[in-house]
Amino acid sequence: MKFKFSAKYLLLTILIFLVEVLIATVLKDNFFIRAYLGDVIVVMLLYTFVKSFLIIDETKLILGILVFSCLIEFAQYFKIADKLGFQPGSLMYIVIGNSFSWIDILCYAVGSLILYIFIKFKSKNESD
Repeated sequence: MKFKFSAKYLLLTILIFLVEVLIATVLKDNFFIRAYLGDVIVVMLLYTFVKSFLIIDETKLILGILVFSCLIEFAQYFKIADKLGFQPGSLMYIVIGNSFSWIDILCYAVGSLILYIFIKFKSKNESD
């Protein structure tokens, strides 16, 4: 793992973040998009954010993001946002979340799988 800034990944991060904001605000009434697609995409947001600053093995990064996402989800089971004193509606309360769901873990896994397939497909095409 080496530190190296990537404007390409930072721009992708900003774009994906804007999509997530759009989902949370404009599309908040569309249950499928807000509840499922947002969780699939957040894995990609974390991936591009890390890749904005680090050169790191993609497979390890994807696996690490999946584990991190699951840990956050399990923290929600224990109401960690409440225990840390974050007020409902505050940014940290929203980021950490407050309701555990196995479906969310499935969405993180799907996002990780899509990302893995995309990375492997991209690597294969670059080596041809």
